[in-house]
Amino acid sequence: MSHDFDLFVIGAGSGGVRAARFAAGFGARVAVAESRYLGGTCVNVGCVPKKLLVYGAHFTEDFEQAAGFGWNLGEANFDWPTLIANKNREIQRLNGIYRNLLVNSGVSLLEGHARILGPHRVEVNGQAYSAGHILIATGGWPQLPDIPGKELAISSNEAFHLQQLPRRVLVVGGGYIAVEFASIFQGLGAQTSLLYRGEMFLRGFDGAVRRHLREELDKKGLDLQFNSDIERIERLADGSLLATLRDGRELATDCVFYATGRRPMLDNLGLENTAVELDERGFIRVDEQYQTGEPSILALGDVIGRVQLTPVALAEGMAVARRLFRPEEYRSVDYRNIPTAVFSLPNIATVGLSEEQARAEGFQVKIFESRFRPMKLTLTDSQERTLMKLVVDADSDRVLGCHMVGPEAGEIIQGLAVAIKAGATKQIFDETLGIHPTAAEEFVTLRTPVGG
Repeated sequence: MSHDFDLFVIGAGSGGVRAARFAAGFGARVAVAESRYLGGTCVNVGCVPKKLLVYGAHFTEDFEQAAGFGWNLGEANFDWPTLIANKNREIQRLNGIYRNLLVNSGVSLLEGHARILGPHRVEVNGQAYSAGHILIATGGWPQLPDIPGKELAISSNEAFHLQQLPRRVLVVGGGYIAVEFASIFQGLGAQTSLLYRGEMFLRGFDGAVRRHLREELDKKGLDLQFNSDIERIERLADGSLLATLRDGRELATDCVFYATGRRPMLDNLGLENTAVELDERGFIRVDEQYQTGEPSILALGDVIGRVQLTPVALAEGMAVARRLFRPEEYRSVDYRNIPTAVFSLPNIATVGLSEEQARAEGFQVKIFESRFRPMKLTLTDSQERTLMKLVVDADSDRVLGCHMVGPEAGEIIQGLAVAIKAGATKQIFDETLGIHPTAAEEFVTLRTPVGG
């Protein structure tokens, strides 16, 4: 049976665009449908604009530290609308790049909501299309708890489009998005509190990393409130908000920002017309080759709920394109040792196993740690300290995990991720010469274990 397209991709985010481009490059007839914005969450309301805001927030410290190097800058003034306008212009530029990537690859771009009519049929803007394969790459969407007044709160989607910087902000959540936005709001001058219902934020990260970041955020004046959760939100007569906590306390604020999880974006997708199944968390269930319960329909990225990171979606998109249209080049995605960063202030970056994970998996471990004041800060009043940590298998000497809290952590750990992926031993780290003077050289000069 002849179809209009060999592959119909729903969603023009990182994974969908990667799959579409390479499938077209392999000779397939490809269409992509997108109802919101090209580039998906990452480009529009995720990692890209967030990193730009993190850069903006960091200038507060840069100005303070400049005096130690002889600079007299006078009074610094921050203008939120300027930052947002410049951010918007950059996002629009990236949207155009994504459009060109698709069109120049020979992909048919359909701008509108796609609804699946059956195993091989999709409707967009009232027009039905047939396809040999359908790929769902619709991503995720912020999820707010169902509490009275939740309509008064915002998520990361709205935070990037605020008209003005709120004077007071309550950030609710304990994951990386909450920690990052708390750092952004605090750094840009808002009086910021971070509320988390658990004992400690960043569950799943190495314990030393979590404790070190808490200490550094405390130093910066961020109000950390653990074992705290909001019961309801009300609008006061003066336009501000009142958040009532479950323990009865009341907190006045101008903005309540929720970062308490994301759900798969499956609204009006038409899955009921197929044999596609959801898992117990509500994500699309797929096998190791991203195939759903409907053989002609695949899914990848945030919508399948595995590792919700842009580079992972890109790798999955490449894997799908190869398996379908260039099977001789197919390689499965390796989900082990995926490096990741949290762009809090200071940054976190990590690759491999945490100390807790390594012990839970039965490894006898040696732990190497260093905490120090970065050289850049020695001429300033800042007391910020950097943490570097290696988790080593005591039996094989292989480095199982590498963790850092400090400036440019992501830039440093990205290079070390290659070594971890290659199975480097602690001896190889020890025999590698450092670049002096840098913070990164500390990773190859750690000699004395601190635990085992």
